[in-house]
Amino acid sequence: MSDNILISPSILSADFAALGQAVRDIDVAGADMIHIDVMDNHYVPNLTIGPMVVKALRPHSDKPFDVHLMVKPVDGLIPAFIEAGSDIISIHPDSGPHVHRSLQTIKSAGVKAGLVLNPGTPIDVVEPVIDLLDMILVMSVNPGFGGQSFIRSQLTKIEALRGMIERSGRDIILEVDGGVNPITSQDCIAAGATSLVAGSAVFKGAGSYADNIRALRGPVASQVA
Repeated sequence: MSDNILISPSILSADFAALGQAVRDIDVAGADMIHIDVMDNHYVPNLTIGPMVVKALRPHSDKPFDVHLMVKPVDGLIPAFIEAGSDIISIHPDSGPHVHRSLQTIKSAGVKAGLVLNPGTPIDVVEPVIDLLDMILVMSVNPGFGGQSFIRSQLTKIEALRGMIERSGRDIILEVDGGVNPITSQDCIAAGATSLVAGSAVFKGAGSYADNIRALRGPVASQVA
């Protein structure tokens, strides 16, 4: 199972003075996707990057850009992030008036669509739009800052969503973001996650990115490598 787990390092924990190099480094180190956290200091209490930065980073990797929009209202920004080169765009169900329409906008451009569940968001928001989803992103911390501790109650949510995905018969990535490290990653995988976002756990120790990524996949992957 660990060999099939996608690792999507969050560049929120990278050196912002050298983001292009950071993206190239994690690409070579074995990242499956590049996770880009977009915060607007409105929906969440922090301000990060906009579509111009995503566009500037696009030539540095052919890996999918896994873009998490923590912005409100979201609809006006979706086209700009599509144009910038996003491959997956994940949005929050409360970031606009009509989440179904927002997901349709993403899908109509040939981009994969994701729905994000905060720790306090119930899973019943998923079922009405599951036919539009390519990813479900479970936040195992409250969004807005990197380096927070994993909220273990979200493991039950991951298990429930795994069951919902299996019943749907759809090929949906179940991603987890927040406090993911070599220990909590194994709990997430056991609960049914298929993709892991990690920031500080990947970017700690320059030159160790490949080892850090293998450690997230688990002991078996590390031994094979």
